[in-house]
Amino acid sequence: MRHGKKFNHLGRKTAHRKAMLANMACSLIEHKRINTTLAKAKALKQFVEPLVTKSKEDTTHSRRVVFSKLRDKYAVTELFRDVAVKVGDRPGGYTRIIKLGNRLGDNADMAMIELVDYNETYNVADKPAKKKSTRRGRSKKATEAATVEAPQAKEAPAAKEDSDNEKPETSQE
Repeated sequence: MRHGKKFNHLGRKTAHRKAMLANMACSLIEHKRINTTLAKAKALKQFVEPLVTKSKEDTTHSRRVVFSKLRDKYAVTELFRDVAVKVGDRPGGYTRIIKLGNRLGDNADMAMIELVDYNETYNVADKPAKKKSTRRGRSKKATEAATVEAPQAKEAPAAKEDSDNEKPETSQE
């Protein structure tokens, strides 16, 4: 039964698990991506995302709270100085987990966890913004007819008087 099991214990005692997650979080902040097992990556995501959220507000209290979890002043400095600036406008989801396959030795599921804003391949900031698409598009025939009719109307004003008796063409789809 899994009554009251809120998180994965990863087969370790509490002190070992906390130390391991703190070390992995420091490595993630320093290197921006690490390879690990899928279970550890999921546990690390739950551990590090609240810390990144806390780093958005650069106060002494938030630095002390983050330091109590990470236990590495260089990682805390990197988190508050560089990472918090990049993720300042992001409302959440600071990390991404990519499955890599199975490890050769014991067939464990491997994954890469990375900070989203530091991956240049997936970032869409470099791409131009898409123009807004309309819900109802015109047919090609209607647009061609409009471009053909416009120059003729300017050239021959007498032809316009003759066409007043006819009903105007409308394209409805």
